[in-house]
Amino acid sequence: MLENLKKYRIILASNSPRRKELLAGLDLPYEVKVLPDIDEDYPEELKGKEIPEYLSRKKADAYSSLIDDKTLVITADTIVWLNGKVYGKPASKKDAAGMLHNLSGKTHEVITGVCLTTKRQQRIFSVFSEVTFTTLSNEEIDYYVEKYAPLDKAGAYGVQEWIGYIGVENIKGSYFNVMGLPVQRLYRELLLMR
Repeated sequence: MLENLKKYRIILASNSPRRKELLAGLDLPYEVKVLPDIDEDYPEELKGKEIPEYLSRKKADAYSSLIDDKTLVITADTIVWLNGKVYGKPASKKDAAGMLHNLSGKTHEVITGVCLTTKRQQRIFSVFSEVTFTTLSNEEIDYYVEKYAPLDKAGAYGVQEWIGYIGVENIKGSYFNVMGLPVQRLYRELLLMR
């Protein structure tokens, strides 16, 4: 499968263990290369899917000097979107608990923007999933924030962790997108790369 990619050295530009695991599931040889200190600021006027698409493109641009005719770079960014507000990675445990309180008992969107970049081509797309949380107690939120690592996750939660087991009532759309990489759509887009 994906014979069209055999000529490429594929770079996953992410430290996320979840993205590494999900990309490995496509049976593609790839390497991880992460550049330090990539600025993840974005213009305030951006809304919804514009944010992760902008950031995935911005991350790809940081790799431009490493891209030759035989290199394909995959960059991605995931946000949680609720009531017109973006929830990225929390700055502290207190911030993480606040995010989870805001998501509790509500349906939010998880949006991942992905950018596939070669010397000749760039494909940018985004995938939406709706996630509904049950009403979480203070004790449940505190337990998760203390026992797990919510600081490296958009919206302060990992759907594949304890909070997902006990808190997620419903997902409409890609579960893997909620984990951080919409692999089904990524596979389809990779088929189009030349």
